[in-house]
Amino acid sequence: MTIMFNKTPVSATGDRPPPRIRFTGLCAGYPGRPVLDRIDGAVPASAVTALIGPNGSGKSTLLGVLAGVIRPSAGEVRHAGTRPPAFVPQRGAVGDTLPLTVRQTVEMGRWGERGPWRRLTRRDRTAVDEAMERLGVTALAARQLGELSGGQRQRTLMAQALAQESDLLLLDEPTTGLDPEARERTAALLAGLSADGVTLVHATHDLDAARAADACLLLRDGRVAGQGPPDRLLTPAALAPLWQPV
Repeated sequence: MTIMFNKTPVSATGDRPPPRIRFTGLCAGYPGRPVLDRIDGAVPASAVTALIGPNGSGKSTLLGVLAGVIRPSAGEVRHAGTRPPAFVPQRGAVGDTLPLTVRQTVEMGRWGERGPWRRLTRRDRTAVDEAMERLGVTALAARQLGELSGGQRQRTLMAQALAQESDLLLLDEPTTGLDPEARERTAALLAGLSADGVTLVHATHDLDAARAADACLLLRDGRVAGQGPPDRLLTPAALAPLWQPV
């Protein structure tokens, strides 16, 4: 099992850059419960990729491997980038009862650079300010995390990830539980970040969100059932087998 970070993400000839992530023969799971079974795939750089599949298909596990929080048991993952990815887990993975304000939550995104107990520098504060402004949560700075609506909370966690200044953002079900307006705003934010050169990968059950992506990767029972542009993959014929019993 290998995880590698490439120091030269853009080709010297100026051609189209290689995929931001490429994985081959990837196996991963949990003690006594394998999930991903020898899967191959690629994530295009500076684009939005949607992971689609039923519950238990391996979407969250794949995100965890790409984020570095789940260690693969076999295979290879290559990152064409020099900075660690930023990961926003599902809502239930971050407690609402933590006594943190919105700004404190976003400031945690700088811990990778500064450590949890050192004072933030001017550059750190600027990164936090810019992330909060970009995600529209500046006015919520003094609010407690547990007081926020679902959409406000999701934007706060995305601002925390953005404050890391990574070029790779991984999101697990970012629109689950959000109202239609919040889902549309989240989709617009993802598109804007992609336009600025950030690579985004998000797991979703929302087919409208998947259709707005640049690429899709379909998973079923821990295997890749298809990958490519949404207009080719998100057809009734391609989607129906994902939710049919084996």
